[in-house]
Amino acid sequence: MDKLSAKQIEEFIELGYVKIPNAFSQEIAESCRAILWEAVQLSPDKPETWTQPVIRIGELGSEPFKQAANTPILLNAFNQLAFDNWLPRLTIGTFPIRFPSKEIPNDTGWHVDASFPGDYPNDYLEWKINSNSKGRTLLMLFLFSDTTELDAPTRIKVGSHLDVAKLLMQKGEEGLTFMQLADELKNMPHRQETTATGDAGTVYLCHPFLVHAAQQHKGIMPKFMAQPALLSKRDFNINQPLKACCPIERAIIKGIEN
Repeated sequence: MDKLSAKQIEEFIELGYVKIPNAFSQEIAESCRAILWEAVQLSPDKPETWTQPVIRIGELGSEPFKQAANTPILLNAFNQLAFDNWLPRLTIGTFPIRFPSKEIPNDTGWHVDASFPGDYPNDYLEWKINSNSKGRTLLMLFLFSDTTELDAPTRIKVGSHLDVAKLLMQKGEEGLTFMQLADELKNMPHRQETTATGDAGTVYLCHPFLVHAAQQHKGIMPKFMAQPALLSKRDFNINQPLKACCPIERAIIKGIEN
């Protein structure tokens, strides 16, 4: 199917994410991995050179990445979840490439991705999130390699976007910085955890308020993924009639009213 089902859309509102297997082909994933191996200047045949637990690569606009981000199922899903409030992806990034390692990486804390600059635009930890999700439509997790429970899958707190919506509503247009919100997460209700596993070609489309975290890689082969934002054309409007709201807005309203 090239569209999300009504059940998947309702699950997105309730759980905060939808998993789309085969969102792009294995062939595209293989081409992307080849580019990423070159970018990190390492070889799949020389594991002794994989000395860092994670290497980050920025935005890449090579053709295979454009193809991965613009398949019919993804374009339709963007329209179903956000209506027209999204901007096409011509690049994909960033790429946290995780290698098998006994060393625990320093980026495994629970957080929500920030979406617009704060007082210090060059410091991402000072970027902000507000209840209208200014600047961001979705968090997306693109799996370019097969990812099992051992391969450092992204951890997700199921339904946590609802708690974040409620908190952000109290903070007005100004919202919270990345670090301020991260500090608040310890005070939020307990939520079941799941992990973003799947074959290469899987994409998770996540509500912009979803709480998530990286983890240590305990498998054999490196994990290649990207976690780009789907950017918005305008702030979401949670003050309009519910029947006019897209699923992203409906989830925010659900969190505020709970």
